[in-house]
Amino acid sequence: MESRSDEAGSMAKEICSQIASIFSKATHPYPPPLDVLVNELTAVASRKARVFLYGVGREGLMLKALCMRLAHLGLQAHLVFDMTTPPIGPGDLLVASAGPGGFSTVEAICGVARSNGGRVLLLTAQPETGSCVRQANAVAYVAAQTMADDEEGDGIELLPMGSLYEGVLFVLFEMVVYKLGEALAQTPQAIRSRHTNLE
Repeated sequence: MESRSDEAGSMAKEICSQIASIFSKATHPYPPPLDVLVNELTAVASRKARVFLYGVGREGLMLKALCMRLAHLGLQAHLVFDMTTPPIGPGDLLVASAGPGGFSTVEAICGVARSNGGRVLLLTAQPETGSCVRQANAVAYVAAQTMADDEEGDGIELLPMGSLYEGVLFVLFEMVVYKLGEALAQTPQAIRSRHTNLE
């Protein structure tokens, strides 16, 4: 009989395997999402512009985590709807997520960013059919299941309601932070020094 720790280990291994499998999927004609994100964020840092991040639901939570790490890396990073978020302008970048391809709020915010001269990077699992794609300057295609195709029965019982997409975002963003740290020559000490001490 499998012990509780063995069962937990098996579940964790299966979930991690499902997440890892997404990174070996072809994204053609789109470049790999890791490259898109690192290139766009490196460019923002080089022009000393600001990064704005927005997503709904659990996608939004993943973007909040990325925003925190971008600030630790020394970028001017802001969450849309925070009380201290400044106006977006030319040279700035909005990183938005619409896993299923379209959310009315995401589409509207991307439109405002574009109309004010901002650049839009959209993360999505539906780059061909999503309504938000037409607002994007760059698309990071994350080829993972979302809630939009959760009912198609492809055997992902452990990660319901689009959780695979969100899990992939978490891992993708950790890789982005690592690569960006290298690109910006940020030492672990410099990154740690920017962590809040009001805890």
